[in-house]
Amino acid sequence: MTNHWLSLIVLAPLIGAIINWLVGRRVKSEAFIGFVACASIGVSTVIAFIIAFTDNNGAGAALFSEPARPVMSHLWTWMEVGNFRADVGFAMDRLSGIYVCFVTFVGLLIHVFATGYMHGDKSFYRFFAYLNLFMFMMLTLVLGDNLLLMFVGWEGVGLCSYLLIGYYVDRKEAGNAAKKAFIANRVGDWGVILGIMFVFFITAAAGAPSISFFEKTNLTNLVGGQVPAMTNAFATIAKMAVDPFTMNALIAGGLTSAAILLFIGATGKSAQIPLFVWLPDAMAGPTPVSALIHAATMVTAGVYMIVRCSELYVRAPTAMAIIAVIGAATALLAATIGLAQNDIKKVLAYSTVSQLGYMMLACGVGAFSAAIFHVMTHAFFKALLFLGSGSVIHGMHHEQDMRRMGGLRKYMPITWITSLIGTLALVGTPLFSGFYSKDTIIEATHHAAAHGGSWVNQYAYWAVLLGVFVTSFYSFRLLYMTFHGKEKWGQSGVSHHKPHDAKAGEEKAHSDPLSHHGPVEPHESPWVVTVPLILLAIPSIAIGYLTVGPMLFGEFFADSIFIDSARHGAMAALDEKFHGPMAFALHGLVTPAFWLALAGFASATFIYLLRPGLSTQFRRKLGPVVRVLENKYGFDDLYQALFARGGLSLGKGLWKAGDVAVIDNGLVNGPATFIDRSAGVLRYLQSGYLYHYAIAMILGLVGLLAFARWAG
Repeated sequence: MTNHWLSLIVLAPLIGAIINWLVGRRVKSEAFIGFVACASIGVSTVIAFIIAFTDNNGAGAALFSEPARPVMSHLWTWMEVGNFRADVGFAMDRLSGIYVCFVTFVGLLIHVFATGYMHGDKSFYRFFAYLNLFMFMMLTLVLGDNLLLMFVGWEGVGLCSYLLIGYYVDRKEAGNAAKKAFIANRVGDWGVILGIMFVFFITAAAGAPSISFFEKTNLTNLVGGQVPAMTNAFATIAKMAVDPFTMNALIAGGLTSAAILLFIGATGKSAQIPLFVWLPDAMAGPTPVSALIHAATMVTAGVYMIVRCSELYVRAPTAMAIIAVIGAATALLAATIGLAQNDIKKVLAYSTVSQLGYMMLACGVGAFSAAIFHVMTHAFFKALLFLGSGSVIHGMHHEQDMRRMGGLRKYMPITWITSLIGTLALVGTPLFSGFYSKDTIIEATHHAAAHGGSWVNQYAYWAVLLGVFVTSFYSFRLLYMTFHGKEKWGQSGVSHHKPHDAKAGEEKAHSDPLSHHGPVEPHESPWVVTVPLILLAIPSIAIGYLTVGPMLFGEFFADSIFIDSARHGAMAALDEKFHGPMAFALHGLVTPAFWLALAGFASATFIYLLRPGLSTQFRRKLGPVVRVLENKYGFDDLYQALFARGGLSLGKGLWKAGDVAVIDNGLVNGPATFIDRSAGVLRYLQSGYLYHYAIAMILGLVGLLAFARWAG
């Protein structure tokens, strides 16, 4: 059905960005700028929930009711060649509807939080213009009704992330992090471009060239015209045979090749091995940026694309096996790196990378609905944790090192209790939101491993189980070092911020609106910071319990995830075992994941709360291991040597061999050099002496006579 209010969900943030960029920079009123930015996202949020939960055509056809029918809004035809057409149009089904609801809701709370967090910033208007533009691009990505329009949003969030991560333009650290994020995402984006091309060629070979996600028949556009019927690309793919499970399928140019190319793009956006290195460095941006990009929006774009293309992936088992391997490895590796971090935002960054690994693993074992469920629950509790860290940083006058905190619970009670809720959700505590989604992924992986699964599924299952223990350990380590134990912020000689170098610290102090000087005195954050924390804490507790039934065990995604594992395989097995969220929670008490999470909690409690001196001893005894973790397993050093310095050396070599030797000395300077040297030789013939010229004339005459004699 058609509902052009859908377009306003996307366009409202763009309007807000334009107003703040053109008007906000002139009026320079924080109240005006903050109102415009928050109101634009508020409009998107309200419309998204209205379309999702209310009657859209007078027949009781709310998107989240039965029967579910996509809501569409066609604006104009972008390109049309033969029987291929790509539109500028938006569509919301249950998959994109779930995304839009939590993206706009969480985005709105982050915008409200940012109005307090960024108070006093000299470029207040620029920050919120970028933030609104980012939301516009993310909503374009999710609601775009074809792969090309999705790619516009895909590139747009990459650009906006560059602008937001590098927002502090006078900080070298921020600039480097922004460039790193941009380059890492560009590496992945070539895969998306080629993957879209492969989808077109594959469907064209089947006689129906298309990159559309939805069938469109007699859809009325804004000016009242009729849009011709369009073929759904993945409905065409659904009629094709499954690719063989071989490595040769990767380069055969068929479904597996297309699936792998799209997954390469997902490794960039969703920070999977080997392109995960950009996300932790992106913490150089303001904390609201960290919460928006790394909790609810950009980093989940790769998961969305894979689930949206699920019909392609279930016909490419080789690609799914690779996704499972990469996802499980990312989940465990990032979690272990988080153990050695002392920057509160860096710990959460590696936690995000790890949780994204769980989502990818779910896609790899065919539990697509579980992946989206975890995306949704993760958006709430990880945004809560990031904003909680921002509240701590605000209350600590921009201190980010957890070793300089401690004892903040009594000074920041609201931040503490909400952070505790976020931590309990993250580690998978039964009845909290993260438990239902995370445990479902683990159960689905276990089912795949136990029922004829390959070594890939066995490896993935044990990797995520170990990841459960590590996640619980570093999560409670963060909580104890920040809010419990001895107060370390009041120690003499402790700086307010421990930068990587003195220059970076000086730049930060001048550019950051929350930097202060004088004694550190922790305090609770203002209401514009704490209210979003409270509102995010509620779904972090309840959203899993309330939605686990319909999202995982019913037909909720039947029309948007073509081969939805809620109807077969691991999810079907869970559906038979459990009848409701409470039964699921009770089962969770006897699973290995629960006991491993409990072991992680107990270990962190003993080391960081009961016997805090042990952490220093362990760190000293495990020095080599700690250094490996602090060095992120050498990924940055490898890329620096192989690509940065290697690329620089290659460039210098090509410059010397090509530009200097061939172009400069050959094509450009070569002729000039030849003429110059030739002239240097010929000038000896012009000596200026008369007898030299006379001899030359005589010799010339003799030569001419000799030639005439020889020729005659």
